[in-house]
Amino acid sequence: MMRSMFSGVSGMRNFQYELDVIGNNISNVNTVGFKGSRVTFQTALLQTLKAARAPQNNVGGTNPIQIGLGSQLATVDKIMTQGSFQNTGRKLDLAIQGDGFFVLSDGQGYYYTRAGALDVDMNGTLIHSSTGMKVQGWTAVQDPTTGQRYIDTNQP
Repeated sequence: MMRSMFSGVSGMRNFQYELDVIGNNISNVNTVGFKGSRVTFQTALLQTLKAARAPQNNVGGTNPIQIGLGSQLATVDKIMTQGSFQNTGRKLDLAIQGDGFFVLSDGQGYYYTRAGALDVDMNGTLIHSSTGMKVQGWTAVQDPTTGQRYIDTNQP
């Protein structure tokens, strides 16, 4: 009797976790750079009713008999797939295609984002629009012969 109650309660609790994650995904569908999440579950406990036996003489072995006592939250994983690009009409709104992140700094540490809404502050520093953090990276240089601008990531 109690085993069925444990299974039912853990199922309801896990369903609530999953609804929370789905609700968060839906509420952030229009958040720039948002990455959705998914939930995975695992067995909480197993009660062994009968142990396994090894093969003997001409008789094969037997598997254990176990009853699960519900499930529990295993992980909440980020889904790091490529989002869709939208033209904003702003020259400083950037997008990253493929792997990679914008590196931001608040002077204390580094932070990574795929949200590319950038601006220039009053000092001429490239900043992240919503956080005000400075965008880190390399300065573009211009090839004197072709006039082409490029970023050499091999230079410090």
